[in-house]
Amino acid sequence: MKSKYTKQYTEESKRDAIALVDSSDKTATAVSRELGISSESLRRRYRRANTDQDQDQGQGQGQARAGPVS
Repeated sequence: MKSKYTKQYTEESKRDAIALVDSSDKTATAVSRELGISSESLRRRYRRANTDQDQDQGQGQGQARAGPVS
């Protein structure tokens, strides 16, 4: 059961946060602070998005590419 205090984010806001990490020189931690979201949550989404992208391009078996995530 989810907490009634858990924030819900749209898919668009999740994609925008990932794009901001990719397009800036900032770390995922810095971006998460700016957006007011959990840094672990953003890192997990970032890794998952890159893993999905790599699999769509046939470049891996679930291995995330290295990126500006710290």
